[in-house]
Amino acid sequence: MTASERAREMALSAAQAAADKKAQDIVIIDVADQMVITDAFVLASAPNERQVQAIVDAIEEALVNLPEKAKPVRREGERSGRWVLLDYVDIVVHVQHTEEREFYSLDRLWKDCPTIPFVDRALVEAE
Repeated sequence: MTASERAREMALSAAQAAADKKAQDIVIIDVADQMVITDAFVLASAPNERQVQAIVDAIEEALVNLPEKAKPVRREGERSGRWVLLDYVDIVVHVQHTEEREFYSLDRLWKDCPTIPFVDRALVEAE
Protein backbone atom coordinates (compact mmCIF):
# COMPACT_ATOMS: atom_id res chain seq x y z
CA MET A 1 0.00 0.00 0.00
CA THR A 2 1.34 3.43 -0.91
CA ALA A 3 0.37 6.93 0.10
CA SER A 4 -3.14 8.01 -0.89
CA GLU A 5 -3.71 10.57 -3.64
CA ARG A 6 -4.83 13.08 -1.00
CA ALA A 7 -1.61 12.53 0.99
CA ARG A 8 0.47 12.92 -2.16
CA GLU A 9 -1.33 16.16 -3.08
CA MET A 10 -0.84 17.55 0.43
CA ALA A 11 2.81 16.45 0.60
CA LEU A 12 3.68 17.96 -2.77
CA SER A 13 1.92 21.23 -1.87
CA ALA A 14 3.75 21.38 1.45
CA ALA A 15 7.08 20.64 -0.25
CA GLN A 16 6.51 23.38 -2.83
CA ALA A 17 5.56 25.89 -0.14
CA ALA A 18 8.77 25.00 1.72
CA ALA A 19 10.80 25.36 -1.48
CA ASP A 20 9.24 28.76 -2.12
CA LYS A 21 10.66 29.86 1.26
CA LYS A 22 14.11 28.50 0.39
CA ALA A 23 13.94 25.35 2.53
CA GLN A 24 16.84 22.96 2.05
CA ASP A 25 16.96 19.19 1.51
CA ILE A 26 13.24 18.72 0.93
CA VAL A 27 12.29 15.05 0.95
CA ILE A 28 8.91 13.31 0.90
CA ILE A 29 8.97 9.82 2.38
CA ASP A 30 6.10 7.38 1.75
CA VAL A 31 5.65 5.65 5.11
CA ALA A 32 2.21 4.17 4.37
CA ASP A 33 3.56 0.59 4.39
CA GLN A 34 5.31 1.10 7.74
CA MET A 35 2.79 3.17 9.71
CA VAL A 36 -0.96 3.17 10.11
CA ILE A 37 -1.19 6.69 11.53
CA THR A 38 0.06 8.59 8.46
CA ASP A 39 0.93 8.09 4.80
CA ALA A 40 3.88 10.41 4.29
CA PHE A 41 6.53 12.50 5.99
CA VAL A 42 7.66 15.77 4.50
CA LEU A 43 11.13 16.76 5.70
CA ALA A 44 12.68 20.17 5.17
CA SER A 45 15.40 22.15 6.88
CA ALA A 46 16.59 25.73 7.31
CA PRO A 47 19.73 27.33 8.74
CA ASN A 48 17.98 29.44 11.40
CA GLU A 49 14.88 29.56 13.61
CA ARG A 50 13.31 32.51 11.81
CA GLN A 51 13.42 30.69 8.48
CA VAL A 52 12.05 27.51 10.07
CA GLN A 53 9.04 29.53 11.22
CA ALA A 54 8.61 31.21 7.81
CA ILE A 55 8.60 27.79 6.14
CA VAL A 56 6.03 26.48 8.62
CA ASP A 57 3.79 29.51 8.03
CA ALA A 58 4.03 29.04 4.24
CA ILE A 59 3.16 25.35 4.48
CA GLU A 60 0.13 26.03 6.67
CA GLU A 61 -1.08 28.72 4.26
CA ALA A 62 -0.59 26.50 1.20
CA LEU A 63 -2.49 23.58 2.70
CA VAL A 64 -5.40 25.66 3.95
CA ASN A 65 -5.73 27.05 0.40
CA LEU A 66 -6.07 23.61 -1.22
CA PRO A 67 -9.48 22.90 -2.80
CA GLU A 68 -10.10 20.51 0.11
CA LYS A 69 -8.71 22.62 2.97
CA ALA A 70 -6.24 21.03 5.37
CA LYS A 71 -5.42 22.26 8.85
CA PRO A 72 -2.99 20.57 11.24
CA VAL A 73 -4.61 18.58 14.03
CA ARG A 74 -1.45 18.95 16.09
CA ARG A 75 1.48 21.35 16.11
CA GLU A 76 4.67 20.84 18.12
CA GLY A 77 7.89 22.79 18.61
CA GLU A 78 6.86 26.22 17.39
CA ARG A 79 8.13 28.02 20.46
CA SER A 80 11.76 26.99 20.06
CA GLY A 81 11.72 27.05 16.24
CA ARG A 82 14.34 24.30 16.00
CA TRP A 83 12.04 21.44 14.96
CA VAL A 84 8.42 22.12 14.13
CA LEU A 85 6.08 19.20 13.52
CA LEU A 86 2.75 19.68 11.76
CA ASP A 87 0.43 16.68 11.94
CA TYR A 88 -2.20 16.65 9.19
CA VAL A 89 -3.10 12.97 9.80
CA ASP A 90 -2.55 12.06 6.11
CA ILE A 91 0.92 13.61 6.26
CA VAL A 92 3.31 14.76 8.97
CA VAL A 93 5.56 17.71 8.16
CA HIS A 94 8.92 18.08 9.92
CA VAL A 95 10.67 21.44 9.46
CA GLN A 96 13.99 21.29 11.24
CA HIS A 97 16.93 23.55 11.91
CA THR A 98 19.86 22.19 9.88
CA GLU A 99 21.66 21.04 13.06
CA GLU A 100 18.61 19.07 14.25
CA ARG A 101 18.19 17.55 10.81
CA GLU A 102 21.76 16.26 10.85
CA PHE A 103 21.60 15.05 14.46
CA TYR A 104 18.26 13.20 14.34
CA SER A 105 18.68 12.08 10.71
CA LEU A 106 15.08 11.09 10.01
CA ASP A 107 16.12 10.47 6.40
CA ARG A 108 18.41 7.67 7.56
CA LEU A 109 15.85 6.31 10.01
CA TRP A 110 13.29 5.87 7.19
CA LYS A 111 15.76 5.03 4.40
CA ASP A 112 14.00 1.73 3.59
CA CYS A 113 10.81 3.57 2.65
CA PRO A 114 10.25 4.85 -0.89
CA THR A 115 10.30 8.56 -1.57
CA ILE A 116 7.74 10.55 -3.50
CA PRO A 117 9.53 12.55 -6.20
CA PHE A 118 9.46 16.31 -5.78
CA VAL A 119 10.95 18.91 -8.10
CA ASP A 120 10.79 22.58 -7.16
CA ARG A 121 8.73 24.37 -9.82
CA ALA A 122 11.24 27.28 -9.79
CA LEU A 123 13.90 24.87 -11.09
CA VAL A 124 11.57 23.58 -13.81
CA GLU A 125 10.68 27.13 -14.93
CA ALA A 126 14.37 28.12 -15.00
CA GLU A 127 15.08 25.38 -17.53
